[in-house]
Amino acid sequence: MAMIRITPMEVRVRCDWFDGRPRSIRMAESSVPVVRVERIRDESRGYPVAAGPRTIFEVRTPDTRMALAYQHRRRRWVIEAIDPELSALGRAA
Repeated sequence: MAMIRITPMEVRVRCDWFDGRPRSIRMAESSVPVVRVERIRDESRGYPVAAGPRTIFEVRTPDTRMALAYQHRRRRWVIEAIDPELSALGRAA
């Protein structure tokens, strides 16, 4: 189960009021619930100057696993990586 980097795709994310963790991801017309947050990587101290600070969440949805990044400087959410093996297993089951 390896995450494959993709061209960053901007999405809308609804977060929890208390801890700021993603609860659902809205892509185009559909909304996908976040089942579990597996990892959080805070890059607010050491980051490339061109990219700016960001926080990366590895989240699991009912169908797949993905790396969801919040870009602090631009104030936007993007999907940076996806696990295609997990999504293929979810469809086969």
